[in-house]
Amino acid sequence: MHYPAMLLLLLPGGAEAFRICAFNGQRLTLSKAAREHVMDTFVRILARCDIMVLQEVVDASGSAISLLLRELNRSHKTQVLDSYVYEDTDDLFAREPFVAQFTFPSKVLPSLVLVPLHTTPKAVEEELNALYDVFLDVSQRWQSQDMILLGDFNADCASLPKKRLGELVLRTQAGFQWVIGDEEDTTVRASTRCAYDRVVLHGGRCQRLLRSAAAFNFPRSFGLTEEEALNISDHYPVEVELNRAAPGLPPLGLAALLLLLLLLLPRLGLVA
Repeated sequence: MHYPAMLLLLLPGGAEAFRICAFNGQRLTLSKAAREHVMDTFVRILARCDIMVLQEVVDASGSAISLLLRELNRSHKTQVLDSYVYEDTDDLFAREPFVAQFTFPSKVLPSLVLVPLHTTPKAVEEELNALYDVFLDVSQRWQSQDMILLGDFNADCASLPKKRLGELVLRTQAGFQWVIGDEEDTTVRASTRCAYDRVVLHGGRCQRLLRSAAAFNFPRSFGLTEEEALNISDHYPVEVELNRAAPGLPPLGLAALLLLLLLLLPRLGLVA
């Protein structure tokens, strides 16, 4: 049976910046969502974000997501403009990317594309290289190169050694900014340290709006033991914050101000 393994949720996030997140919920089933302490933590994680890519939803009925949505207030900060499932004619993906275009509350960037992917550990390199073809397809379809590629890429440790990581098309082609670093740990278990989950930005306008990017250590933030956290997931969410406007010019130093004044005074007729 085919399960809806990935969902895009529009959620009420923070007011200062626009936060986009991806979270592998580690087999989010109805029975898992029905556990009160699990639901409470999921809500606290999801409510931090304006858009959440939630992966590993294994609930054909949709009831688990209904339970989540009942606990969340819906956001009016953004809306879906268009979406489609990538046509994987060569059967390269275990889970074909579901691509979506959103309105974005910025005059600099009025719309933004999200390209989520959850790779299978057996074919990480092949799928991540095929993700470049998805990027090209999206660019042609919507005439935009401002997009965010994100999700559980399995892009580290035994699944993809760092030497092979550096040879990916998304690493060798110019314009892709990997904002979750190779040394980041996106796993909950203390016994592992792997940057499986990633966020990659493309497009000058999108990259100029970048404010921050990180893995969200929810066990530390919520005071959970490792055992308690593993009831939620063995992954940390990864997230990126975008400003609504491009950063302004840095303030002028004293020397620059004096030089500017000397240049302006003759034009203002204040010096002979």
